[in-house]
Amino acid sequence: MEQRDEEDFAEYFAARRDAVRRSAYLLCGDWHRADDLAQTAFVALHRRWRKIRDRGALDAYVRRTLVRAVIDESRRPWRRERFVEELPETPLPDGELGDSVATRSALLDGLRAVPPRQRAVLVLRFLEGLDVAATATALKCSEGTVKSQTARGLTALREALGGTLDDLRSAS
Repeated sequence: MEQRDEEDFAEYFAARRDAVRRSAYLLCGDWHRADDLAQTAFVALHRRWRKIRDRGALDAYVRRTLVRAVIDESRRPWRRERFVEELPETPLPDGELGDSVATRSALLDGLRAVPPRQRAVLVLRFLEGLDVAATATALKCSEGTVKSQTARGLTALREALGGTLDDLRSAS
């Protein structure tokens, strides 16, 4: 890569690193995996940096690479194994989720229970703020697929959250 290309990539990386890492965390629910997934996305971008002509499409390219990495990783057999440490449950005061940290934690726990592709759609649509068309572009699928995956993902999230969903609605 030429020196100017390296500098441009370094600027883009510095500006977007935290946002991509946060998106990766929302997709996978684990900060260590999020770091690995963000790195995977930036490595893929670096490889194609000179070939990307539309610099306005960089975010979309990284987002798509990130989502595909999450979905691909979830298909690997060793990811299906779950090693869960039993931690003592600490009840919230009065059993309510009024605290924003508890609400966020409940939402993230619920997202972890949603299948990867549906989780990707929910994160892109509702946490990243993309519309149906932009989500379809990011995932390279039809808008109808985005709509059906959104409906299924919301159903799965509701089931995962159980009675917590009403508390989440009232807290927002």
